[in-house]
Amino acid sequence: MIPKNRHLAINHVALEFLLLNFCLLIVLLFRLSGMAQVAPANGSSVMGEFLWLAVIFNLSWGLIIFLNGDLDLYLNFGFRKRIKYIVLNTFIFVGITYTLGMVFDIAYIQKTNFLIPIFLFLFINLSLFEFYGRKRRNVSLAKALVVGKGNEWSEFSGFSNKIRRRGYDIVGILDNDTEMATNTGGLEVMGKVDELTRILGNGEIDEIFVTVSSLKEEEVKNTIEVADYYGIRVNLLPGASNYLGAGIRPSYLEGLPVIRVRQTPLDKLHSFLLKKVFDFVFALGILLLLAPIFLVIAALIYLDNKGPIFYTPVRKGEAGGTFKCYKFRTMSVCDDPVNGTKSTVKNDPRITRVGKYLRKYDLDELPQFINVLKGDMSVVGPRPHRVFLEQDFRKVVNDYMVRHYVKPGVTGWAQVNGWRGPTVTNEQKRQRIKHDLWYIENWSFWLDIKIVFLTVFSKKTRKNAF
Repeated sequence: MIPKNRHLAINHVALEFLLLNFCLLIVLLFRLSGMAQVAPANGSSVMGEFLWLAVIFNLSWGLIIFLNGDLDLYLNFGFRKRIKYIVLNTFIFVGITYTLGMVFDIAYIQKTNFLIPIFLFLFINLSLFEFYGRKRRNVSLAKALVVGKGNEWSEFSGFSNKIRRRGYDIVGILDNDTEMATNTGGLEVMGKVDELTRILGNGEIDEIFVTVSSLKEEEVKNTIEVADYYGIRVNLLPGASNYLGAGIRPSYLEGLPVIRVRQTPLDKLHSFLLKKVFDFVFALGILLLLAPIFLVIAALIYLDNKGPIFYTPVRKGEAGGTFKCYKFRTMSVCDDPVNGTKSTVKNDPRITRVGKYLRKYDLDELPQFINVLKGDMSVVGPRPHRVFLEQDFRKVVNDYMVRHYVKPGVTGWAQVNGWRGPTVTNEQKRQRIKHDLWYIENWSFWLDIKIVFLTVFSKKTRKNAF
């Protein structure tokens, strides 16, 4: 449902930062050990200098990744491409670091020996990436299915083997000519194209590749609709212009043009990292700042209606997974956390006196920032739904599952536009999902800031709050 290989890229970015600081630490230890025999008193100044150096190194490399970091560069385990990427970025890294060193007047950076930790980082990074790449090539990350004519697929010689190093494991083909599909490059023919619903219903496929020119237009459209129903990403192979929306452009996967039907801004590595950093910093700040208020609310809940402070219902999250969502308890009798189906209604007799005010001002939702720190949620995103609501929504909105491309949010675009609360009518369901999908397709950092602002100050956000 989401690009699993994105997590591989994030892991490698984290390894690079650990490696960078490890190289700095090695150089620092050598300098301190050398100075201990000559001028022990200078040890503290060297430590201070290297702390500045660590800050500048991390800022410089972080800036490079943010501006030039491409998800594909972390997924493509071709050693030559990796060398080109590392060498180019190292020259930029040296330039940024030297400039900052001059600005902050750091003596060590103004000497040529500041290159020692950089070249040490370069060498170990290349070696580590090659080892890491070889290790990951044999690990199945995202299970992919080919939909279309197997004979046509076989023309892309060795493609299925090439993209294994990009995190894809092609498990089989759906081909209408099952008896004629012999040149499939060793891939299993799992059935006909119209059996896609059965295959995806097993929940084992992460992405689909569609050979558009081998299928009828209606078959391609139906494939996309079925994939949307299950929240599976679709990649169209050449000849797909009739199925594209505005602004969609092909990318290249091992030399083959591939078009992702639903491209989102958060598919880009730097956007994903920016949102992740914002989530962590904002959630941590809220929890630290409001900790005294949390204690007061907890005491009021207990005094008003003895029982647990928190209510932790199970909610649907990213990739259709489930998680425990933290809330302050606002009812005397809570619905079943896992299988509950009873929605809150206006003047609900279950709501406690304290709970009434907590719900009115959304204070009961504040513990969800714990979920943000845990990685279950984001500050902004589609609101998490109860488990039973998923099937209900999917009957009305075919592409409902697309909202699971991203993490659910403490607040969201639908909520600040007044589409929160009851989802009794089909119009309420459609409008909520329409706003959720618009957010996913048009995400920007400033849009998140705007939604946070509207959550606090907009009257629409309070609409249907009870």
